[in-house]
Amino acid sequence: MELGRGLNRMAELRIVEAAQSGWQGELTIPGDKSISHRSVMFAGLGDTPVHIKNFLHAEDCLSTVGVMRALGTAIEFLNENELIVTGKGLHGLSEPMTVLDAGNSGTTLRLMMGLLAPQPFLSVFSGDASLTRRPMGRVLLPLSQMGARIYGRSGNNNLPLTIVPTGEKLHGIHYESPVASAQVKSAILLAGLYGDGPTTVTEPYVSRDHTEQMLAGFGVRLERSGTSVTVFPVEDGGYRAPEEITVPGDISSAAYFLVAGSIIAGSRLLLKNVGINPTRTGILDVLTEMGAHISVQNERTSGGERVADLAVEAAELRGTSFGAEIMPRLIDEIPILAVAALFAEGDTVITGAGELRVKETDRLHAVATEFQKLAPGSIEEREDGLLIHGKAKPQRAQVKSYGDHRMAMSLAVLGAAAEGVLIEDPDSVNISYPTFFSEMERMS
Repeated sequence: MELGRGLNRMAELRIVEAAQSGWQGELTIPGDKSISHRSVMFAGLGDTPVHIKNFLHAEDCLSTVGVMRALGTAIEFLNENELIVTGKGLHGLSEPMTVLDAGNSGTTLRLMMGLLAPQPFLSVFSGDASLTRRPMGRVLLPLSQMGARIYGRSGNNNLPLTIVPTGEKLHGIHYESPVASAQVKSAILLAGLYGDGPTTVTEPYVSRDHTEQMLAGFGVRLERSGTSVTVFPVEDGGYRAPEEITVPGDISSAAYFLVAGSIIAGSRLLLKNVGINPTRTGILDVLTEMGAHISVQNERTSGGERVADLAVEAAELRGTSFGAEIMPRLIDEIPILAVAALFAEGDTVITGAGELRVKETDRLHAVATEFQKLAPGSIEEREDGLLIHGKAKPQRAQVKSYGDHRMAMSLAVLGAAAEGVLIEDPDSVNISYPTFFSEMERMS
């Protein structure tokens, strides 16, 4: 695809033309969003400088930077992807002078709720219109059981939220979570650092474990058993920040190129420095089950996280079925997997994905609605999933991203693999992958 015929910027609209040939080349995947958030938060609880490399310089992660700065943490950017974070110790956060703005970032808000619930000062959170609609009750409930005092709109379920100091230590609890959610689990574990005894979270399935991996690297005592994890309160001097954290590439960002490389004929891509934490690699399992040609190369470990290069080339895909058991390992990848399913032989059935209804938008409804514009009759929305009829012949259409970065990128890949697409509100990609469109141009 020639640059001039490829991706053309227009006001609030981006045109993605059909790929004229396979995508070829190498690209280094930007830093993992989940780990970038946590690296800044956890480094800010230490009392020595932490050099963070390959930080994801995107809007969501910058929301965490802004909140930590407002709480008194010193943060200096050496360049876009490197920064030095220096905190004042586990008990060194200070009362913010203004309302804390989480922007569009559910990770920022939910993890910081757990971190700020034990603090001896008042804090108030706001966010953008999308975050204001997202439910916070699933985090507020266990924190309240620990003794936290948090108040918000709609029965304490929505922003703005106010966290009021209790004057006492939070209680250690054993929480049986009804959902496998890394954000819920992480909020409870962070509050548990300040508790009066051990805190245990049990999930129906194990959600992504970046919090556990990183806290262990900071010297925090944790124990795992089945789908349960227990954190023990940190004693004085027990929290030790490392000198350096290198953030691996985000497999959720790599997913768009894994699918594009699989469905655009003649493609051959090498994606470098991708995190392959087993709690995140559901996308690899499902694509392999569909017949994708993906190989894991140069596997290594960095900061307790598994990292590798992923090679992918075009393949004939087939439909598959997957549900609740694997969902915590690929919940963010459902929209792009739906793209793969459109080009596969046979039907793909996705169940157990009700969590997608409370993301940046109702992603099940958004996928069904917008994909229908491109491939009428090819997708059916169900209460907790999707039924996708493969071997569709998508046509050119104008579609909405709903301000959702994962919708925008999935629609772009779909358009490139088909007859082109016009995407409204394409700048939502800045939430997690600001260079996405330029990387598309370079590979095509």
